[in-house]
Amino acid sequence: MNTETQDKINLIKPHRIKGILNLALILAIIFGSAWFAGFNVIEVIINIYRGASLLDRMFLPPDFSYTPRIMGPLLETIQMAIVGTFIGAIIAIPVSLFAADNFIKNKWLNIPTRFILNIFRTIPALVLASLFVSIFGVGNFPGILALAIFTFGLISKLTYESIEAIDYGQVEAMISVGGTKMTILRYSIIPQVLPQYLSYTLYAFEVNVRAAAVLGYVGAGGIGQIYEYNLAWLRYSRVGMIIIISFLMVLIIDLISSSIRRRLV
Repeated sequence: MNTETQDKINLIKPHRIKGILNLALILAIIFGSAWFAGFNVIEVIINIYRGASLLDRMFLPPDFSYTPRIMGPLLETIQMAIVGTFIGAIIAIPVSLFAADNFIKNKWLNIPTRFILNIFRTIPALVLASLFVSIFGVGNFPGILALAIFTFGLISKLTYESIEAIDYGQVEAMISVGGTKMTILRYSIIPQVLPQYLSYTLYAFEVNVRAAAVLGYVGAGGIGQIYEYNLAWLRYSRVGMIIIISFLMVLIIDLISSSIRRRLV
């Protein structure tokens, strides 16, 4: 028997039992979660007619005459997103430097900073808005604070990860000629990280526009406030118009922001 024949005989087919067991485990988790959460496909099918009837009252046709009343809260929503994003992005700059272990090599500073960022990132903006409404009262200010904190956590994490991924050869070259921390920051880190930082800021603004549109539901101002009001009074044609205007606003902002981000990175 030649060598080629022996090699063919000794080949063993891949064992698929492990893959099947993994698939079964994933399906068990999905269906188990659906069962514990009370998800019922039959209920969805039964209530399709009711959902279609609601969509008919909302969009066929929407209340176009209500559009001028939407413009003011819509502008408030955009303003909240702009201010919240700006505040959060500015605060994120020094914090991301403290978290990056290749710029400030001090684990007693890096680890606590990252831990704090993880805490801020785990709290949804809607929960923060509810908390601030109970402290400061109804209005735009609680919504701006909630968006600022959310933006701070998001951009800080993404930025410090970008700092740690820079070409460290430039930093070493500056250290070898006696460069200070500020010199390294100005001439090595900022030029490499700035495009990503601006891209993250624009992305956070996109997210904040969507979030600000619903923060009014808990009294934090914006278009969500009139949405909640009209929904409570069952004025579905007005609710449909609010949804259409909100969709167009988010779509336009996403298109503009995505175009700018593609040019930055």
